[in-house]
Amino acid sequence: MVFKCQEDSFLKEFTSKVVTCTEGQLKTVIGGKITTLSCYEVVLEDTIFFPEGGGQPCDHGLMDNVAVLHVTRRGTEAVHFVESALPVGKLVKQKIDWERRLDHMQQHSGQHLITALADIYFSYPTTSWWLGEGESYVEFDIRSVKPLNLDKLEDLVNEKIRAATPVFVTVYEEGDTELRKVRTRGLPDDHKGAVRIVTIEGVESNMCCGTHVTNLSQLQTIKLLRMEKGKKNKMNLYFLVGGRVLQQLSACLHREHQLTALLKYARLLPLFINSFFSKLMLVIWLTYKLQPVVLNSASCSPF
Repeated sequence: MVFKCQEDSFLKEFTSKVVTCTEGQLKTVIGGKITTLSCYEVVLEDTIFFPEGGGQPCDHGLMDNVAVLHVTRRGTEAVHFVESALPVGKLVKQKIDWERRLDHMQQHSGQHLITALADIYFSYPTTSWWLGEGESYVEFDIRSVKPLNLDKLEDLVNEKIRAATPVFVTVYEEGDTELRKVRTRGLPDDHKGAVRIVTIEGVESNMCCGTHVTNLSQLQTIKLLRMEKGKKNKMNLYFLVGGRVLQQLSACLHREHQLTALLKYARLLPLFINSFFSKLMLVIWLTYKLQPVVLNSASCSPF
């Protein structure tokens, strides 16, 4: 099944009917500890909430002002974990956390672009990827990489962004011969129905369930951060896309301003020390000179 969120990744609100609502539990991390929350599992006729999959986390948001805590896929159904019960048969208004959705689209489409160009130009095969809260990474099945190659790869991906390269989705029925022409790691065992192919025009076509931008210009920019050794002699390339690049830049500028202010006053520190030392020596000298006078005055006192 293709969900509404996969038909239109830019749809922020949508109304659909509640099919089932049952009591359930959700394991989540709160304050660094795994906690089990009591909640309700809701299935809708259709949804704009993306259920986690393909390396992409799920969407968050509201369903008739009830918080959607998590979304997962079970076969052809998207199961929404919500805080309060919703009546079966009711039409509910879905509203996604757009900032989170846009961020995930940028990182995921950025990963597709990095993976494709790394393979085309440097023969770096991608084996997996991870969309993290701060940084994301692509896992390459290689033992090492030259720094110059990373610089070139960064130039290549940003060149495609500046060219405003279109991105589009095509849906095929399972078993269609066209699917043999695209890159894929296989379908989940419980997958049923249509198959989505995400194409970056002139670059690659790849089987994927995630939400994506419609044009690479919407990525804004990609910054490749570093390469680290991963598991099983593989290498992880860490990266940022779009809004995350701007956030990182803002954080760096803030630290730079703080350091500049600190160093500005640090240059004056020797002057402060010299002034303080001079005044201290004056106090010591005056104390030494005045000590006999003070003692003499004390001995002559009638009290």
